[in-house]
Amino acid sequence: MTLVDVCSGAGGLALGLEQAGFRPILLLDRWDLACDTLRLNRPNWKVLKDDLLTFDPADYTDTYDVDLLSAGLPRVKASATVGRVRGSDAELQLLQATVLLVHAIRPRCLLVENLADLVTKPTYESIRSYMEEELDHLGYGHQWFVIDAADFGVPQERKQGILVAFQGDGITRFRIPNPVPPEERTTVGRVLYPSMASRGWRGAAAWADQADQLAPTLVGGSMDRGGPDLGPSGTKRAWARMGVFGGSLANEPPTEEFHWDPTRGRAGMVRLTVPQTALLQSFPTSWQFAGRKTSQYRQIGHATPPPVGRALGNSIRDALTQTSDAR
Repeated sequence: MTLVDVCSGAGGLALGLEQAGFRPILLLDRWDLACDTLRLNRPNWKVLKDDLLTFDPADYTDTYDVDLLSAGLPRVKASATVGRVRGSDAELQLLQATVLLVHAIRPRCLLVENLADLVTKPTYESIRSYMEEELDHLGYGHQWFVIDAADFGVPQERKQGILVAFQGDGITRFRIPNPVPPEERTTVGRVLYPSMASRGWRGAAAWADQADQLAPTLVGGSMDRGGPDLGPSGTKRAWARMGVFGGSLANEPPTEEFHWDPTRGRAGMVRLTVPQTALLQSFPTSWQFAGRKTSQYRQIGHATPPPVGRALGNSIRDALTQTSDAR
């Protein structure tokens, strides 16, 4: 099945959809480093550096009538949606541009991933109504729902708002992905222990035992300012309870000499590395990220964990296959 993926970022959603059997026809992102990351890992993918707001599919007619259009869009701010559905807010414009792209390429299915509040909060009612009206006009049945990445084997509590829409009555055949069985769930300590112990740190096992829990949601922060850290103050406090300093990232895991003692504050806590944050997003260890440390972490923090993309892709593929069989 064929796929067009927009606002592709580091490729987490596209990678998961590829694992579910979708073949990317085109991936689009406006950030140079994100495009470099995609090309670095999948030289055979057709990657276009362009802005979704100016992208014209008429120049890429192979995108017409694809099976799936997917969009892992930047998080829409609540202030952007109050009492209106049009305005200058970039994130809101990208949502609108995605709906307009459905007009142009007529995919069999649309998948949009965003923050959970877009699905659940009254503040976002105007944008939900706008998208629903447009999709109804185009003949697409739709469904909103929220999933948590932890339910799909990601060692992180990460709730995501999802919109799926199918041409015709395909939505009646779609089923929200089922969570993985308990034995397939995992935690920060279990996922990061091998890396933490890789340079001989003798406290790695003790640290992993008390970090046997889910990570708070990783956030990439602003794309153009600030350094790499693990998020706002509440998130940093959650990391501190696992003995992790969340104010910056390390270049390497701890050495044999490191003395882990969180009562000493920053000096006694471990710091995560960029590859470790990629593990917390469930990227394969072979997946490389272009750029320097801060840029790499921003790509990782903004990504959709690939297992979430795979689970959604499997459910979408099943619905599309049933639709094809019915014909």
